[in-house]
Amino acid sequence: MKILIRGGRLVDPASGRDETGDVAVAAGRIVGLGQVSSDFQAGRTIDARGLVVAPGLVDLAARLREPGHEHEGMLESEMAAAVAGGVTSLVCLPDTDPPLDEPGLVEMLKFRARNLNLAHLYPLGALTRGLAGDTLTEMAELTEAGCVGFSQAEVACKDTLVLHRALQYAATFGYTVWLRPNDPWLGNGVAAKGPLATRLGLSGVPVIAETIALNTLFELVRDTGARVHLCRLSSAAGVELVRRAKAEGLPVTADVSINSLHLIDLDIGYFDAAMRVTPPLRQQRDRDALRTALADGTLDALVSDHTPVAADAKNLPFAEAEPGATGLELLLSLALKWGGEQGLPLASTLATVTQRPVGVLGEALGSLASSAGRLVEGGVADLCLFDAAAHWTVQPQRLASQGTHTPFAGLELPGQVRTTIVAGHIAYESERA
Repeated sequence: MKILIRGGRLVDPASGRDETGDVAVAAGRIVGLGQVSSDFQAGRTIDARGLVVAPGLVDLAARLREPGHEHEGMLESEMAAAVAGGVTSLVCLPDTDPPLDEPGLVEMLKFRARNLNLAHLYPLGALTRGLAGDTLTEMAELTEAGCVGFSQAEVACKDTLVLHRALQYAATFGYTVWLRPNDPWLGNGVAAKGPLATRLGLSGVPVIAETIALNTLFELVRDTGARVHLCRLSSAAGVELVRRAKAEGLPVTADVSINSLHLIDLDIGYFDAAMRVTPPLRQQRDRDALRTALADGTLDALVSDHTPVAADAKNLPFAEAEPGATGLELLLSLALKWGGEQGLPLASTLATVTQRPVGVLGEALGSLASSAGRLVEGGVADLCLFDAAAHWTVQPQRLASQGTHTPFAGLELPGQVRTTIVAGHIAYESERA
């Protein structure tokens, strides 16, 4: 279908474009931008006056819960949640059941996602078989099957020799290893170490669980030259180490979750299990450092860390509750909230969920590498149309995700997605679109 989007505010962080204009879409591509020829015959015209027309969002951390955890989320529901949130490309983690350590599993997941015809899906393969941290997976075969990188998800690789060999192999073939820095011996508590955890009697995770892991990783990167993406930083000290590593020229990138960007340990209140997330919420100084680091580019991307959790696993005492929260439908609004509070231009805010995540993925995007996260003539038509002036209240039961637990329930947020276009077809329209 040919689509004409008329009169929207075209915002493209990659090119600096910020102007009112039209967008013409045909055969899955953007064929006109700004001024569209009067000869263009559209099968569908969308009135975008008052709306922002931006590149589709790119989320680097989402759990879709298939295979193995279908009671917490189905591929259909979570991909629907993605497009409802304006997300057109997402990276899924390998900690499924079984883990994504075999090419057949990856191919099946990609096949199912293609048939849904919603967002583009980019799986991370397991770095070690079964995520056990003992034996490396067949990275070449997993890459051929469609993996964009390799990860241990939340399972730390305790054997430094195995991790060193993994990075050597990844460096040889140009693969990226995605790791959340967390020392396995220090980092198995349920809340951030501090006065609140002590007062509530919760086992604490000290900041050094993150910094020790970071220092180890940086030494391994110096030795191997491997490219490493650091997932979901949580502390001011960790941010400073990443800043120094980048200044040194190490090939590292990093992201932060919407939870750590907006919340602190005090939000746990009286054992609110909705606040049980990984990494644990830290103190205000850590949150402030993360917000500044995302703005100045030390942290490369903002991620939803979407992790739907079943009600029977969440409605438990805080220390027993399963960590995780739904986030795909909140990513845009929480990015806008942060950007507004930081006083950033809209393009700079959107860059953290469009252009900059694409920079992390790089050539792993394949045919989309040249146009993902951008508005460019000839590029794939992945678009998010949203009303930046609209506000909405987070009502968990009205979210498309099967997971209804979020620490932002009841909060009024800015920015409401009206239409999501993926590869030239309308994947989502709000009732008011």
